[in-house]
Amino acid sequence: MKVILRREDEGNLSVYVPKKDLEELVVNETIEGDGKILTLANGWELQFSNLNDDTNLPQTFDAKRL
Repeated sequence: MKVILRREDEGNLSVYVPKKDLEELVVNETIEGDGKILTLANGWELQFSNLNDDTNLPQTFDAKRL
């Protein structure tokens, strides 16, 4: 699914899912292999294969919901 990642003014990472009209804060980041798993405030876990710490945000990514 396509999602948009951005940094809030406070420095928190947030995820927007356009098809669900859902915007949630990231509460946990886990590194797994060559990607990351982000846990959202609503309990969703999204897996990203091409996300690293020096990525310019906001940006659209492909994510897999676990």
